[in-house]
Amino acid sequence: MKMTIGEIASAINAKVDNVPEDSLKQEVDGVCFDSRKMKPGQLFIPLSGDHDGHDYIESAISNGAAATLWSADRVSRLPIAIPALVVADPLASFQELSRYYLSKINPRVIAITGSNGKTTTKDMIASILSSTFHVTKTHDNFNNEIGVPYTILQMESNTEFLVVEMGMDRPGQLDFLSKLVQPDVAIITMIGEAHIEFFGTRDKIADAKMEITHGLKADGMLIYDGDEPLLAERAKHIETIKRTFGRHESNDIFPTETTDSKYQTTFKVNLWPDVELTLPMIGDYNVNNALAAISVGQVFQIHPTLIEKSLAKLDLTKNRTQWLVGKKGEKILSDVYNSNPTAAKEVLTAFQETPTKGRRIVVLGDMLELGAQSKAMHAGLAANIDPSQIAMVYLIGSDMAALYQRLQPVFAPENLHHYAADQLDQLTTDLDSQLATDDEVMLKASHGLHLENVVAKLVK
Repeated sequence: MKMTIGEIASAINAKVDNVPEDSLKQEVDGVCFDSRKMKPGQLFIPLSGDHDGHDYIESAISNGAAATLWSADRVSRLPIAIPALVVADPLASFQELSRYYLSKINPRVIAITGSNGKTTTKDMIASILSSTFHVTKTHDNFNNEIGVPYTILQMESNTEFLVVEMGMDRPGQLDFLSKLVQPDVAIITMIGEAHIEFFGTRDKIADAKMEITHGLKADGMLIYDGDEPLLAERAKHIETIKRTFGRHESNDIFPTETTDSKYQTTFKVNLWPDVELTLPMIGDYNVNNALAAISVGQVFQIHPTLIEKSLAKLDLTKNRTQWLVGKKGEKILSDVYNSNPTAAKEVLTAFQETPTKGRRIVVLGDMLELGAQSKAMHAGLAANIDPSQIAMVYLIGSDMAALYQRLQPVFAPENLHHYAADQLDQLTTDLDSQLATDDEVMLKASHGLHLENVVAKLVK
């Protein structure tokens, strides 16, 4: 993003203080809401949450902030060292600025949501489109009311496609985000149990996911999992162009064969019977994500050869079914970006099918936001843990106690371990002491458990 202070003020209808007339022409290069990460020339966005961002203005200034948004109810503390753009609500103005900038750059917008697979699908779509166009995609999991505007404002002026991931944990959230970005294509990867604590049933989750269509352009397209009855029923009432993907032959695109190996998955699709496609990741379930991405490639007339090459060289978001090598030579499957019952079962199944000369070891942490059904859903993972394939299990978190109890009859005490959420260091020490060169270890949990810290220590 490159805009002058004057243009920003006009776009969000801000009152400008501490700005000589000629300073309105000063160019701002990007936005930042974490003063510690501020780069010279950026606009500081003081958001309020657990802490009030206004309290960190001195840090932002010392790190090079060119200007700042500023809440009208804090004008008594107005900074004098840099221009201040006074607004009623910095978050709302931040969002409005992103809306203005999106309209200014005017890329095609691909919006993705789903209970599982949206980040991987985002990466796949961005890879395919990047073979032909200039693309900006959501960084990490910046997929909420703050992350989506931030993604928009990271676009370079030559961006032709914006691939934006959208998360949700309450009704109305996707309605807002969809109307903000006004997608040309909306994608729903699947309906699972993620965030069921807030919705109660999968039906209500499906209702909320369909909100992604609320901002869809008049000539836009909805791409969704045609094997999911909850989506198929709701899609009937959406008057837009639709395409489906899935395993059944009734879908517009479906796989005709799939093959898993230790580090990759190969498959063919009905559209190109003789073309073998390769994903540099394990798990048959990832084929569905690829089908959605291929559908986008088709819509924008990407040649099949380019799609094939783009999927094969896929650059995945860190800690998504990512194979690493530990300091002892052990193979580590890091999938600690997030977790829910559907995703955990899928990766457990795939992991148990990988060939190994050593032992397979599983580390699982709590899956958050599952509500009253949480303990039962954690215990339900037992069906996907085969003691003939898994040598040791390490569990962490209060709800994983339910799985620990379920597994006690089938694992010897020395091979089954449970830790409280604040015992991450102890888990790491115990696990590291057991690992050997030929072993494989898989780690998966919701991000709030911070298993990425365990991964970091194992690979040092």
